[in-house]
Amino acid sequence: MKNKDYHPNNYQQLLQKHRKVQPKVTSVTDAEHTISRKITSGLAPYTGDWDEDQQAHLLKRVLFGLTPEDLKAIKELSLEETVDHLLTKGTPPAPPINDYNDSSEGIEDPEVPLGETWIHAGHGGDYEGLRTISLKNWVIKNFTNQSTSLEEKMILFWHNLLPIQTWDVFYSKLSYGYFDMLRTNCFGNFKTLIRELTLDPAMLLFLNGTFNNKEAPDENYGRELQELFCLGKGPNVNFTEPDVQAAARVLTGWVVDWEHFYDPGELKVFFYPPFHETSDKEFSSFYGNRVITGKSGDDGAQELDELLDMLFDHEETALYICRRLYRFFVYHEIDDTTKSEVIVPLAELFRSGNYEIKPVLEKLLLSEHFHDSANQGAMIKSPTEFLLGLWRMFGMGLDSPTLSEQKDQYSSLLWQMANQGMELGDPPSVSGWPAYYQEPSFDKYWITTDTITNRALVGDSMIYWGYWINSDIQLPVDLIAFLKRLNNPEDPNLMLQECGLMLLGIKMEDTTLTNLKAILLSGQQTDGYWTTAWYELIENPGDQEYEMVVLNRLKPTIQHLLQLGEAQLM
Repeated sequence: MKNKDYHPNNYQQLLQKHRKVQPKVTSVTDAEHTISRKITSGLAPYTGDWDEDQQAHLLKRVLFGLTPEDLKAIKELSLEETVDHLLTKGTPPAPPINDYNDSSEGIEDPEVPLGETWIHAGHGGDYEGLRTISLKNWVIKNFTNQSTSLEEKMILFWHNLLPIQTWDVFYSKLSYGYFDMLRTNCFGNFKTLIRELTLDPAMLLFLNGTFNNKEAPDENYGRELQELFCLGKGPNVNFTEPDVQAAARVLTGWVVDWEHFYDPGELKVFFYPPFHETSDKEFSSFYGNRVITGKSGDDGAQELDELLDMLFDHEETALYICRRLYRFFVYHEIDDTTKSEVIVPLAELFRSGNYEIKPVLEKLLLSEHFHDSANQGAMIKSPTEFLLGLWRMFGMGLDSPTLSEQKDQYSSLLWQMANQGMELGDPPSVSGWPAYYQEPSFDKYWITTDTITNRALVGDSMIYWGYWINSDIQLPVDLIAFLKRLNNPEDPNLMLQECGLMLLGIKMEDTTLTNLKAILLSGQQTDGYWTTAWYELIENPGDQEYEMVVLNRLKPTIQHLLQLGEAQLM
């Protein structure tokens, strides 16, 4: 392993080369000030080549990694048909279950038998930690077993933008309800999503909404609703501290049903008039000096919708969400041209369509801007995209695992991603993960001297001695089974190009292909050397001698491919 291959600044060099500029970059954090792009394309429909390179670019941005099956699923589809396919929701997954009971360890959830779901149970007390890990494992399971659809990636987008912290909530069935709510609304209406989020019991607990009453107004949710969830903190966003206070007063009275907090079944949220502040709520000139007239009794609940109408009447809400979508799916830098040619027209579409999400995604994914070559390989993979991408691409996973093994398998992925800076279910703050919003570094946050070494070790481990599932199980990549899923495993050139297509963010250069082939052929000069070895393997299934001939050449080749800087880009 060559440590220089994993230095964070190497990714800056790759990005600079890709954009045909040569600025001096001294660190990850100053890269935003030195890298510039010259993209003039906008939202006009893309009419260029719809080949494997373009297909791979689209799929890498909307899925966790790329598999041969993903490419085959859209091979015969046009771009328009592909985007329609990607924006189609699948059958909702079965709910998470008790996978943690272990009699040998004295673990026995008294409310939920092994193999049954806990989503209708009351608060689990000491078992809430195990249920929370079960929920996180369930999220990872859904991500790794995703269909060729944008659905799971959109759940991550909303979880980052509108986050809770499941360890802070510490009530697994409420956190499950939050993720289920994101799934229900992931392609739907943003106004509906925000209203449901506001009254979601997990969010009411996480940001103290349930404790917000006229005697002690709590400003947490009223602030984040404006600053993080709807309007952002852009240069044209000038709501005031009194606006935050007024929003908090509007939201008084919405509470979690504490009386049935520990009971089985769905936990209710309701409006409790005695806790509601009934005075008029006056807002600043930023909101056109809007006044929400105070209401008493059950009518006080209507103030919530008036508040949301006020937020969605402001043009900055559509602009903010379109910027966040752009930075998540396309690129983090938004220059003046991108603003005028992409963000502003997207926001106009968003507002005129009453904040329907699907048409905005469709417009963006079909645009010439999205498919511009400068946007290919322009982003660093998050831990989910890197690790779960490898997991999906190589077809990793135990065959017919027990519940305990399945739990260990997904828990291992959970903690490995946490070691790389991304614990699903628990973003570091209510702002989400810094890589998606923090200027000027953005996705460079994923790459440090520690995390990049961790990524390299994961790749080496998968190839040579196996990915650790638990202290007793190491699961190696079945490289022979992987190659059998490719189109031309017998041809060293086509096989390596197909591997590069799925794994690398930038198209493989001829010199890279030559270097990889030299490793694969072990110094032999003719391609037939590999072709013969592969066919002998196929003709003699189970013969370890023929398998070792292939694997002894394949393992260092794939290891080298994973060590390329381009393998961290998408």
